[in-house]
Amino acid sequence: MSGAQQFTSLRPLLPGVYLPSLLFSIGIGAMMPMIAVSAVNLGADAAGAALLVAILPVGQIIADVPAGALAARLGDRLAMICSSLVAMLALACCALAPNLGILALAVVLTGATNAVYGLARQAYLTEVIAPMRRARAMSALGGVARIGLFIGPFAGAALVHGDENPAPSYWLAVVTSLVSALVVWFLVPAEGHRPQRDAATARVRVSTWTVLRSFRATFATLGVAVLLVGAVRGARQSVLPLWTEHLGFAPATTSLVFGLAGAVDMLLFYPAGKVMDRFGRLWIAIPSMLVMAVAMALLPWTQALPAVIAVALLLGIGNGIGSGILMTLGADTAPEQGRAQYLGIWRLFGDTGNAAGPLGVSLGAALGSLGAGVMAMGGVGVLAAVALGRWVPRWSDHANATTRRRAGLTQM
Repeated sequence: MSGAQQFTSLRPLLPGVYLPSLLFSIGIGAMMPMIAVSAVNLGADAAGAALLVAILPVGQIIADVPAGALAARLGDRLAMICSSLVAMLALACCALAPNLGILALAVVLTGATNAVYGLARQAYLTEVIAPMRRARAMSALGGVARIGLFIGPFAGAALVHGDENPAPSYWLAVVTSLVSALVVWFLVPAEGHRPQRDAATARVRVSTWTVLRSFRATFATLGVAVLLVGAVRGARQSVLPLWTEHLGFAPATTSLVFGLAGAVDMLLFYPAGKVMDRFGRLWIAIPSMLVMAVAMALLPWTQALPAVIAVALLLGIGNGIGSGILMTLGADTAPEQGRAQYLGIWRLFGDTGNAAGPLGVSLGAALGSLGAGVMAMGGVGVLAAVALGRWVPRWSDHANATTRRRAGLTQM
C-alpha cells in the first residue's frame, strides 16, 4: 500500500481487531482443557485422550496454506467472520459429539478455524498499520491472544465446576465466537470501503504456488529460523509440566508454576513491541531465544520448587519479550501482491515448529533422559538465535538501525 494512509496508533484498532481477537481466544482457551475430558467421557484411555489434544494444532497446520488462499479470495474481514461462524459449528459438535470420531473431526476443524482467523487478522493488521508501528501492533495481537488463552480455562472451569460434563465450556466458546463475528461485522470496514486500500492492488490475484516459487529463497533461509523459533516455543509448553511431573510435584503445583510463567509472559508483550519498533527486530528476537535457551539448559538442574519457579519465570520472560516477533517478521517480508498466501506459508513454518518442539522433548524422554531432551531444545534456541541474526537483516528492512538506514527508513 505504498503511498497510502495507515494507522500510527493502536487505539482505533482496539474495538475492531483486539476485542474480537480476545473473545475468540477466550473461547479457544475455554475448550482446550476440555478436549481430554470429553475424550475420556466417550471411552478413550489416557493415550487416546492425549492424542485428541494433540490434533488441535494439527488442524491448524493443515489449514495454514489454504487459509492464505481463502483470505485472499474472501478478504481478511470476511475470512474472520466466516472462520468464527465455522468455529461455532465445530465447537457445538465438540459439545454434542456422540463418539470419538466426531469429536476428533470437530477438534481438527476448530484448529483449522483458528488458523484462518489468525491469518486474517495478521493480514489485516499488516495492511492497515504503519510499518514503524507494526511490531507494537503484532506484539499486542500476540499478547491479546495469550491473555484470552489464559482467561479461557478459568472461565470454562467456572462453568463446569462440580460437574463432569464439559459441554458448558464448549458453549461458552460458541458464544465468544459469535460475539467475535458480530464485532468484526459491525466495526471492521469492508475492504472496498477502506480509504487506505489500494484498489489496483486489491484486484490482483496470485496463486499460492506462485508466491512459494517467488519467495523460495526467503522460505529456505528465514523460514528455517521461523521453524526453529516455533520449535523452542512449542517445547516451552511441555517442558515445565513434564519436569514438574518428573520431580513428583502435585498437579496443583504444576498448574501454579505454569500459571506464574504465563503471567510474566503476558506482561511483556507491549514493551517488547516498542523496542522492536524503535531499535529493530533483532533487539528482541535474539535475546528472546537466548533467554529461553538458557532457561531450558538450567531446568534439568533444578530439584526444589523455588528453583523450578525461577526457571519457569525466566522461560516466561524469554517467551514474553518475543511476543509477536514471527508475525512482525512475516508482515515485514510479505509482498503486497499475494500477501495472504505468503503469510499462510509463513505461518506453516512456525506452526510446524510449534508442533515439533514437544516431540523433540518427548524423544529425549523416550531415549531415557528427559533432561537431555530439554537441554537439546535449549541448543535449538541457540541455533534459532544464530539463524535470526544471519537471515533477518537480509530479508527485513527493520532488522536493526543499519538495515533501516540502508532502506532510507526513518523513525516516526
